[in-house]
Amino acid sequence: MTTHTDQTDQTQQTQPTEPSAAALHTPVIAWFEANARDLPWRRPEAGAWGVMVSEFMLQQTPVSRVLPVYEQWVARWPRPADLAAEAPGEAVRAWGRLGYPRRALRLHGAAQAITERHGGDVPSQHAQLLTLPGIGEYTAAAVASFAYGQRHAVLDTNVRRVIARTVTGVQYPPNATTAAERKLARALLPEDEARAADWAAASMELGALVCTAKSPECGRCPVAAHCAWKLAGKPAHEGPPRRGQTYAGTDRQVRGKLLAVLREAVAPVTQQELDAVWNEPVQRARALDGLVSDGLVEPLADGLYRLPLT
Repeated sequence: MTTHTDQTDQTQQTQPTEPSAAALHTPVIAWFEANARDLPWRRPEAGAWGVMVSEFMLQQTPVSRVLPVYEQWVARWPRPADLAAEAPGEAVRAWGRLGYPRRALRLHGAAQAITERHGGDVPSQHAQLLTLPGIGEYTAAAVASFAYGQRHAVLDTNVRRVIARTVTGVQYPPNATTAAERKLARALLPEDEARAADWAAASMELGALVCTAKSPECGRCPVAAHCAWKLAGKPAHEGPPRRGQTYAGTDRQVRGKLLAVLREAVAPVTQQELDAVWNEPVQRARALDGLVSDGLVEPLADGLYRLPLT
């Protein structure tokens, strides 16, 4: 049986030759040009700020849920300075039911930093992007690549799965991104900056639409003839169990219910109003404490709560 360590070693040892990399680039980019979804953050008018907003929203959230919130967000706050001028609680309110609302606070913090340090323009340099609140390696690479056409390895779940299957020959990548994956992804990048940016977008779209996690459509894949996993007979995943996501009954669900009350309120809400959303007091208190600790809820005197103003 192949162990997780064996898989990691395999990834480390598998480096694409120039012909194998080129064999992927041309058909995948051509497929993307013919099949890419018309998403608002891909349009020229979105600019770097639109790309950044989309990247924050799309983390662990499907496109269908992001689209309406994104449209409302950029209509209300078309530039970072517009968002920075608002209270952070307004960002949380506008985030709606996208989930993981700390992303809203981080995006608000990034907007403030962009306004204060960069004259209101999203910086183009990867190193500068990394200094912004809430931006890690993936988001910095994505903004630099998608907004500014630069050459970076953009490793989201979809890209990692495409590379794992086509090059490494395994069904799924490791649960967490490894140094070996980053090295392999960089080795796969086209040398030309614009083509590298096209490859980043195209491989991501391929993973989202064709090389999906549960039901890959190999008959539609432009590189099926070169796919190491398909050529090996599509061996089943033998690494550690893939992490599933649960929601019902979790603290995340309780946090969401509490935030929903606060988002809909125009004035501070009482403890009694919050108590009504969940009947298990210990879990409810833990969820509320977590929201306060995360800066998503501000406690006031007399047992009142509101979304944060500062």
